[in-house]
Amino acid sequence: MAPSESSDRYIKPGWFTKNVFNRIVQLSTSMGVSVWGSRSLWVRGRTSGEWRTNPVNLLIFDGGHFLVAPRGVTQWVRNLRAAGNGELRVGRKVQAFTAAELDDAEKADVLRAYLKRWKAEVGIFFDGVGATSSPSELERIAPNHPIFRLTYI
Repeated sequence: MAPSESSDRYIKPGWFTKNVFNRIVQLSTSMGVSVWGSRSLWVRGRTSGEWRTNPVNLLIFDGGHFLVAPRGVTQWVRNLRAAGNGELRVGRKVQAFTAAELDDAEKADVLRAYLKRWKAEVGIFFDGVGATSSPSELERIAPNHPIFRLTYI
C-alpha cells in the first residue's frame, strides 16, 4: 500500500498519557533533556497554519532519521502529511527538516528497529508484534503506523 492508502487507525491517548506523561516529556525536552531520543516536533497545522507541538521519539537507523507514529494516524501525522516539513527541538537546538512518508513495503526494518528501542514504552500499540517478530507480522501491522524519513535542511 502507498502512504495515502494506509490505514486510518488511531489509538487515542489515555488521560495520564495526555495530561501527565506527554507534558513531562515535552517539558524535559524543551529544557534540553532528551529522554531516550525524545524530541519536540513542531509542525504547522493543516487548517490553522499555526505551529503545533508534540513529543516524539526520533529513530536513527541505518543512516536515516525516522519518525514513527505508534498510535497511527494522529493529528501530528495529518499535519506533517499536509505541511511536508517541520522542526525537531531539544532545548534551544532546532533542526528544520522535510519529511517523506514511507510506503508500507519499506517499513518492516524501521518498525523492527523502533520496537527494539521503544517496545517497553509503546509496544501495546503494535498488536503483539515485537522486534523479534517475523517479517510477515511486521508487514501486517505496517499500514497502521505511518513512518516519515527526515531530511534536514
